[in-house]
Amino acid sequence: MMERVEKLRSKMVERGIDSFLITNSYNLRYLTGFTGTTGIALITLDKAYFITDFRYTEQASEQCVGYEIVKNVEPAFNVAADLVNQSKVQNMAFEEQTVSFFQYTVLEELVDVDLIPITGVIETLREVKDIAEIETIRKACQIADAAFEHILTYIKPGMTEIQVANELDFYMRSLGASGVSFDTIVASGLRSAMPHGVASDKVIEVGDFITIDFGCYYNGYVSDMTRTISLGEPSEKLKEIYQIVKEAQQLVLDTAKPGMTGIELDAVARDYIAEKGYGDAFGHSTGHGIGLEIHEGPNVSKLAEKAFVPGNVITNEPGIYLPGVGGVRIEDDMLVTEDGIDRLTHSPKELIIL
Repeated sequence: MMERVEKLRSKMVERGIDSFLITNSYNLRYLTGFTGTTGIALITLDKAYFITDFRYTEQASEQCVGYEIVKNVEPAFNVAADLVNQSKVQNMAFEEQTVSFFQYTVLEELVDVDLIPITGVIETLREVKDIAEIETIRKACQIADAAFEHILTYIKPGMTEIQVANELDFYMRSLGASGVSFDTIVASGLRSAMPHGVASDKVIEVGDFITIDFGCYYNGYVSDMTRTISLGEPSEKLKEIYQIVKEAQQLVLDTAKPGMTGIELDAVARDYIAEKGYGDAFGHSTGHGIGLEIHEGPNVSKLAEKAFVPGNVITNEPGIYLPGVGGVRIEDDMLVTEDGIDRLTHSPKELIIL
């Protein structure tokens, strides 16, 4: 973890920051290894403090290697302020997206230094995964693959979408997942035209296309996969859009490489789907980064100007959605490597008819 702290300190020096208060739970886990629910960190150019109460001091001592563990009796922000004032630094950065206005006014009263609102510094570091992070995400993806294989043997006509979602969720937990990455999406029949059709009490019927978007948390990191299957023989229109989405998704897999921007990679899928006449039916971005959070940088979208670098883990999830007909989405997770990508999810993508 201290290697990550040193990377942050380099960014602090570049920006003229003397100390940094970390309050975002994902950033705390990234920089400290702490998995508890109560704690904040204060990092200066030569010290690293982790502040928590008596419930977590032993856990923090084991997990936050390289940090000085400080037990707070009074509010944690008061302790952080005392440490800042004693350190004789000139300023303190804070995460403006997680520090409330009330907390800011408290800090302003407590510290004798300039307060600097910061967004995205640690999140940018998190975009490039190290070997341990990659292997953890790979395991989360393996669990998702196994869960998809299992659910193919489970789905039957007459089941509700919620039944299918619950089975997926419980099965992933049985394989070691600590939870789901997000509310599992099972959208069948006409509901498959809803990109984020979270599982409902709709009964799955013969002839339905079923879009299943799911993933799990494993040791703090997520997987995110989508497959669309058919329960019984689908219509020719559904077969047509399935094939187009599959081809667009494969083009992204074949094209992605470091140096490409999110805009360029998004256009690969978007332009292909538009050429086939369904551009208006693909309204969301082609993908996003994953890691400690289900949505993090870098993105694959019409607005994503950042170029990919080795170590980025991104999704590839084009789709076509036709209200009154149905929809298709196919999604894989992929690691950007030195010369292309490494696909992390491996479930089949040929149209499966149960």
